Amino acid sequence: MAAGMALVTILAAAALTGPYISRLIVDNVIQGGQHELLAPLIGLLVGLVVVKGVCRVTSQVLFETSSQGVLFMMRDKVYRKLLQEDFAFYNKNRTGDLMSRQTGDMDAIRHFVAYVIYTVYENVLYFVLSIVMIFQTNVPLALCMVLVLPLSALTVYKQQRRVKPAFKKCRDAFSGLNAFVQENISGNRVVKAFAKEDFEMEKFAAENDKYREAELGASEIWKKYVPIFEFLSHLLTIILMLIGGVMVIKGQMTMGGLVAVNGYLWMLTTPLRMAGWWVNDIQRFTTSVEKIYDTYSAEPDVKCPKQAVKRKHLEGNIAFRNVSYSAEDEDILQQIDFEVGKGQTVGIIGTTGSGKSTLINLLCRFYDVTEGEVLVDGINVKDMDLYDLRDNIGIAMQDVFLFSDTIEGNIAYGKPDCSFEQVKKAAKMADANLFIQEMPEGYDTMVGERGVGLSGGQKQRISLARALLKEPAILVLDDTTSAVDMETESYIQKQLENINHSCTIFIIAYRISSIMDADQIFVLDQGKIIERGTHSELLSQGGYYATVYKHQFPMKEA
Repeated sequence: MAAGMALVTILAAAALTGPYISRLIVDNVIQGGQHELLAPLIGLLVGLVVVKGVCRVTSQVLFETSSQGVLFMMRDKVYRKLLQEDFAFYNKNRTGDLMSRQTGDMDAIRHFVAYVIYTVYENVLYFVLSIVMIFQTNVPLALCMVLVLPLSALTVYKQQRRVKPAFKKCRDAFSGLNAFVQENISGNRVVKAFAKEDFEMEKFAAENDKYREAELGASEIWKKYVPIFEFLSHLLTIILMLIGGVMVIKGQMTMGGLVAVNGYLWMLTTPLRMAGWWVNDIQRFTTSVEKIYDTYSAEPDVKCPKQAVKRKHLEGNIAFRNVSYSAEDEDILQQIDFEVGKGQTVGIIGTTGSGKSTLINLLCRFYDVTEGEVLVDGINVKDMDLYDLRDNIGIAMQDVFLFSDTIEGNIAYGKPDCSFEQVKKAAKMADANLFIQEMPEGYDTMVGERGVGLSGGQKQRISLARALLKEPAILVLDDTTSAVDMETESYIQKQLENINHSCTIFIIAYRISSIMDADQIFVLDQGKIIERGTHSELLSQGGYYATVYKHQFPMKEA
């Protein structure tokens, strides 16, 4: 950019020299009769044209290169920042809105760096230097022309004040439109299942209309001010021809001086005519920068401590000590207290919204506890290296997410350098190997976005294989077998027993069959552990667990 600015400076100086040479040709050659000066002066003009052409092309290439470099660095840094954000950030921000900042807002910045910066700088040079040269040519004429400038400055100020909120409205409307489209494309199966295409089209039309109205509202502003700039630029031409012509007739200025001032005139009128457009571009840029900066400057609540405890391999001993968690003035977990030894299996059951998944989120430190502490191997998770902690935990989430990659790539996601045999072994443990091999391309089968094309049970088993492949110290299964049949669930449970001696397992489930063999079972209700014990102990208590068991196994009860 510095090299480009230097070339633009040379370009402005070369453009400034042209009218001065024209003045010499008129005064000294045409009127003064010094014909021998014509050839060198013409040669000088040709040389200036060549210099300007080289500077123009080279500077534009440099600024385009700079803009792409800036765009690359900003996208990279913002993307890295997005990956560092916690769950709370994504709970508050829509995916489509974040995508618009990585696309439309970034492109506004690229346009500013590639075009607006050097154009404004070049024309400011033209404007200032041309005024200096006009004063050097004829002071009275220059004073008459300078009288227009306060009007121009006032117009720029008024436009700038009105256009900034208008462009903020445009960017917000664009973000809303982008978020709407992204959400509906992702949820297209639900739309089709409920035959709501027309309904969604009407909603899209409303969002689209909102964006159009915002853009037209912004255009109304420049439609009001751009004609004023055009009028002021033409007013300078009238002043030159009227006052300058009278001065030449009276002999107060040479014809060459009039020609030179006329040559400088475009350097005054172009900035005036384009000022309105540049104000628009600059305000688009500042609005986009503010939105991107809001994203980049958002600090996550969950951070890796500066003096973090490093543990590449954890044992899997876990303790919750008087843990409570609140979010948005709502108590989600209250006074949770338990200990789990290495290699134990823990079953968690409870009503919907009782805090089962939140318990695991606190263990993985997706959120931080409001009160109490979560310990892994006797270390508070807040003091541990965040990536070491999560690298030792394998999670098969309730909401299964698969990447647009091969089945092998999805299973190997947590351990990308593993061998194919390890992938296949994990798939067998998750009872996924058979259905994968039946696919036309086997493990090389491409999974559609979010696993489109696979059944719920198939996605759950691939997710489970992905978690098992990591060979974690702590394995979390969040309702992982809800979409598989009882036979498959039984097979998976037997496979989990083989790794039980080295891995602490948390199983969140609604089916008693998934957790009845666990070493400890916790029953949650309204954020509290209301029952705890083994399967037989809980049945003997005759509480919530026993009631659920009677409903799910009525024949056994009979």
